[in-house]
Amino acid sequence: MNRPWVNHYDEGVPHSLTYPSLRVFDFLDEAASRYPEQPCTIFEGKTISYARMSALTDVLARGLIALGLQKGERVGILLPNVPQYVLAYYATLKAGGVVSAMNPAYTPREVEYQIRDSGCALVIAGESSRPLIEQLPQDVPVRQWIFTSLEDAFSIAEWQPDPAFCLKDPVRTTFTLQEVMRWAPVVLERKAQVSPDDVAIFQYSGGTAGIPKAAVGLHRNLVANTLQFRAWLSGMEDGRETVLLAIPLYHVYGMVVGMSVGASMAARMVLIPNPRELPKLLEAVQTYQVSFFPGVPTLYALINQHPLVQSGEVNLRSIRACISGSAPLLEEIRLRFEALTGAKLMEGYGLSEAPTATHCNPMLGEKRPGSIGLPLPDVDCRIVSLEDGETDLPTGEVGELLIRGPQVMQGYHNRPEETRETLRNGWLYTGDIARMDEDGYFYILDRKKDLIKVSGYQVWPREVEEVIAAHPAVLEAGVAGIPHPIRGEAVKAWVVLKPGHSASAEEIFEWCKQSLVYYKVPIEVEFLERLPRSPVGKLLRRVLTEPYRQV
Repeated sequence: MNRPWVNHYDEGVPHSLTYPSLRVFDFLDEAASRYPEQPCTIFEGKTISYARMSALTDVLARGLIALGLQKGERVGILLPNVPQYVLAYYATLKAGGVVSAMNPAYTPREVEYQIRDSGCALVIAGESSRPLIEQLPQDVPVRQWIFTSLEDAFSIAEWQPDPAFCLKDPVRTTFTLQEVMRWAPVVLERKAQVSPDDVAIFQYSGGTAGIPKAAVGLHRNLVANTLQFRAWLSGMEDGRETVLLAIPLYHVYGMVVGMSVGASMAARMVLIPNPRELPKLLEAVQTYQVSFFPGVPTLYALINQHPLVQSGEVNLRSIRACISGSAPLLEEIRLRFEALTGAKLMEGYGLSEAPTATHCNPMLGEKRPGSIGLPLPDVDCRIVSLEDGETDLPTGEVGELLIRGPQVMQGYHNRPEETRETLRNGWLYTGDIARMDEDGYFYILDRKKDLIKVSGYQVWPREVEEVIAAHPAVLEAGVAGIPHPIRGEAVKAWVVLKPGHSASAEEIFEWCKQSLVYYKVPIEVEFLERLPRSPVGKLLRRVLTEPYRQV
């Protein structure tokens, strides 16, 4: 296969890598072996070393097994960016479990769907999520709930096993994280046998039909992507870097490019639970001399506009590398951020089905405006006809982007038809419309699917439409993405009311807030007499959004 992109790799970035037989948690344990006293996590001034985090994950892994977790069972993690997330993630994998991470801002409806679809046997959640969990139906298939408080973030480094402590109670289903870890070493000394070919994550994606589904990622898929990105970051040194984890760890982008790549470098990982609290984020960058900062365009734009940054009161010159993903990066945002910080801001591209990244602009080389960059080492790409999905198109022509590489998922959980549609003859059909230039730089032009990306978060129109259509006054609704100066895209709804009924836009907003996380709630509602549809009844979203494309 012709791979023009390798000619534009930074010096020292290999065209192909050797992938050792590792599990995801081996990065953490190797860092603990090589740099035992190096801080692994930093959270509001409190540090946990790599040696201690590795030991704590061993203890919790045994605790999960003692509670009955079987190899291959799913563990829901409902936590923001706090040390307990890192602990729960690696412990689940060491116990042979499969991580099914969830957004703590989800509504009960959204959490229930993911629990049922994934079949979570156990959920590790923050105390702040307890009211949400108490609203779930009694028949959700969770055997045990483990809760952890914000205060735990400042004490887990000192937790010790307690031989006198016992949790044995066949009726009990709710525990604290500290209880599980106090009990675990006493009742069990073994760990699960985990191989690189075992499932590591269920990462939820909209897929091709707009219904959230779990992309199944093996340990070797995540290990491959971690090593690909580690090789891409020219000049980064093991044991000497500091990573700002402001993107959510429950998102596969933060999970892999942030946490896993950070562990592979034995980097200090500064945890930011709420990146919208910009003063705290900026203070963390300056205090801990952050060198690597993966993020999203919205966040970089907000930093550019912050008065403390513009005045020079906050010094961000420690940052050397930034990856921008999840949404298109405007050239003016990149140039301004680089001017303010001196960092290299690289736009990349990825998806849950190839957890997580497949393309990135070079760190030191040319960053072409509007381009998602070059395929990572060992990633092959094709642009095929939108008509037949098979015919390879000449350089520069527009078609669907296909990807093949060692990080590509195994398929969708319990979705054989969607798996066959998305994975064909070893190629992942991304659903994104793209082109490649003569040097191997790729450009995403549109989405074949109807996915909306709000500040990098995925929003599927069908899900929002179903919620709005359940309103007593609504006959039908159409939803699509519209341009937004900060979020990249925002959700808009077009609503048809039932004859004789009335409702205001504010009523629709409040109705949606009851069932949808904030970024899925429409920012605009327009009332129509009828929705535009094709002769066979298909909603024509392009007609709804046409005025915005003409601006």
